Amino acid sequence: MRTATLCLTFVLFPAAAFSFEASQIDSFVEEVVERHGLDRQWVQEILDAAERKQSILNAISRPAEKTRPWHEYRALFINDRRINDGVVFWQEHSESLAQVSSECGIPAEIIVAILGIETHYGSRAGNFRIIDALSTLAFEYPPRSDFFRGELEQFLLLTREHSIDPLQALGSYAGAMGAAQFISSSYRRYAVDGSGDGKIDLWHDWRDVIGSVAYYLHSFGWRPNEPVRESISVDAETAAEFIGEKLELRHNASDLRNSNIQLDEKTTNEMPVLVFALENNDGTEYWVGYKNFYVITRYNRSTMYAMAVLDLGRAISEKVQQK
Repeated sequence: MRTATLCLTFVLFPAAAFSFEASQIDSFVEEVVERHGLDRQWVQEILDAAERKQSILNAISRPAEKTRPWHEYRALFINDRRINDGVVFWQEHSESLAQVSSECGIPAEIIVAILGIETHYGSRAGNFRIIDALSTLAFEYPPRSDFFRGELEQFLLLTREHSIDPLQALGSYAGAMGAAQFISSSYRRYAVDGSGDGKIDLWHDWRDVIGSVAYYLHSFGWRPNEPVRESISVDAETAAEFIGEKLELRHNASDLRNSNIQLDEKTTNEMPVLVFALENNDGTEYWVGYKNFYVITRYNRSTMYAMAVLDLGRAISEKVQQK
């Protein structure tokens, strides 16, 4: 995707088959125009050019985190190719990674691993038009229509603020953009101008990308030099007392110790924790995630995602140190 200057009032868009319910579109247009003072014709023409994509609805119904056990999910990301490509990426961007890590306290290996999992270091940033993805999910996916209507609104504001062509921007089936795969609201809130050139480009400017990932994690409360995760030895019955339905820091380390769960001696009793289970080839394993683990799950609400980030980051870091 290439950014381009956009004339908000006079730009003309190509016609396209439009299959969304007209009343939903009209209501949405009225809301965003009134709320943000956008040009009505501009908004209407963008939505008129949007296309419903069944492939998007199919994709959102089967995310890897919900359809694969941990050992299969892990193999998707922790493999020689992704590790080796991560080493090359780290070496190419070592200066930016070092600077950002120093300023924000986010380990370089975490930033690199997130980019490796999200888009294989920018090579797989998505081929869906963002306008198609967000419109399809906003108007054709009832389980999360409110969320995606909000993201569609944010996308319109984003394209206006950053001179992005709303009909050319490409990303994931869920509307995530660029190498960092930020959704529109995150792009507007957390993306930073890491290169200092007066623009924020998460497709092409790696200093912006690296800085934005770091700032995102920093904003959610990453704690430098604190633990991230720890495997624990516990029976299923005891573990079940601590595993909640929601991904949240429900307990403190002292709660686990009071149930005779052994934790690293460096873990202080007041540290917030979450307990989770993973299905491996040889059975169930149990883990504790600390505040920093929880922060990684703010990028993707999945314990398997956070585990993959940590495993990939460690593998890449070990190989970088061997060079």
